[in-house]
Amino acid sequence: MADAWPEWMGRAFSEPRMEPYRDACGGDVPQACRLYWWNVEVCAALYGPLHCLELALRNALHVVLTEHYGRADWWEAAPLNAHGLRLVAKARTKCAGRRGRGRRPVGTDSVVAELSFGFWAALLSAGSGYDRTFWVPVVHKAFPHYGGRRDTLYDELWSLVLLRNRVMHHEPVYTRHLAADHAKIYRLLGYLSPALVPEVRAMDRFPSVLRHRGTTCDGSRRPRF
Repeated sequence: MADAWPEWMGRAFSEPRMEPYRDACGGDVPQACRLYWWNVEVCAALYGPLHCLELALRNALHVVLTEHYGRADWWEAAPLNAHGLRLVAKARTKCAGRRGRGRRPVGTDSVVAELSFGFWAALLSAGSGYDRTFWVPVVHKAFPHYGGRRDTLYDELWSLVLLRNRVMHHEPVYTRHLAADHAKIYRLLGYLSPALVPEVRAMDRFPSVLRHRGTTCDGSRRPRF
């Protein structure tokens, strides 16, 4: 059994990044390398469904908040906490920086697109009274096909924020219950837009990638991304 990383891999990805994979494979470096590539492959397969969920969530929330406050820049009137206001200010500053000096003012659509998945998910939290100031009067309307508790919905959504961040920051996800994560994405999409669900499923290759984890890690199948 090889016990050292290929020189190019250690140099390109760093040995500290690779160590959890070796630990997961009992010190078997070739198998750890294959697990690493499978992790990349499964993250790539999750990107599309997560993309659809994040966009559907932010647009649904933006629509109901705009209607409720009667203005597209609803954050100027809504009871956001200090952290939320900082995130809006940061998003506006980043958008303005991309436009350059002397350009027209930043539009609300640009700010909406810049705000993070975590920002939108946090509007469902109980923090700073968001359960009363956002969920009860308006945010629940963004989920017309959901009839359960706010905290259950928030917990599911926040777990996917954490998954999305690991996917986008190239971190390990192989330790997660990925089948449950995948089902959760579709469950939440269904609460927002049932018509979107079959469209996304038709393009989704995650089930195949998950099914082939064993054959990828034993070397009989080559990963693709």
